[in-house]
Amino acid sequence: MKSIIGRKMGMTEVFAADGTMYPVTVIEVLPNVVVAKKTKEKDGYEALQIGYEDIKESRLNKPEKGIYAKAGVSAKENLFELKGDEIYSKNVGESVDCSIFAAGEVIDVIGTTKGHGYSGVIKRWGQHIGPKGHGAGFPHREVGSLANNGRDNNRVLPGKHMPGHWGPEQCTIHNITVVEVNAEKGYVLVKGGVPGPKKSIVMLRSAALTQFGKTTVKPLVDQSKKGE
Repeated sequence: MKSIIGRKMGMTEVFAADGTMYPVTVIEVLPNVVVAKKTKEKDGYEALQIGYEDIKESRLNKPEKGIYAKAGVSAKENLFELKGDEIYSKNVGESVDCSIFAAGEVIDVIGTTKGHGYSGVIKRWGQHIGPKGHGAGFPHREVGSLANNGRDNNRVLPGKHMPGHWGPEQCTIHNITVVEVNAEKGYVLVKGGVPGPKKSIVMLRSAALTQFGKTTVKPLVDQSKKGE
């Protein structure tokens, strides 16, 4: 298994050589610099602690400055832990880039969904609006009946769809196909959408559910030559 941190930049479309259009999400993947290595002997598990995106050292507190000073790397804005046998061979100070993945590979993308604040049942759960005719006594966008059809009528059963806080929650999209990997420019194109707003941090990892195996992706057309 392998994994890497990136930033969702938005969506666009690319074309295969035969004209097939793929909607893709552009994920910027800057070098993931190894700050520390977690070992079974000391920590009970194996993982890489990586820093993502440079930041001014003046923006860090003293404990954070000590982490990067000990590793001998420049200050980073974000710290994450990545697991995977294929990347664990990296040492402190080295970096992991998006070349660990390849076009046609099937991966999972983990992100944080958009926050919608406190939302009603119409927006949160897609329930129907109440009757709007003259004389209708039902508030148009309120929760419907809370009756349980004679079962356990002394309470509202857990799981009832009601208004409340909606988003932001961790979400994993399984089995997304990698359309293109460009380590030189630092981006990955994945087919379809991924969770989270633009500029949000996402994690790319090897697919945990590999029942689909690898997906064939047709060679892409160079966008600069499109229409020639």
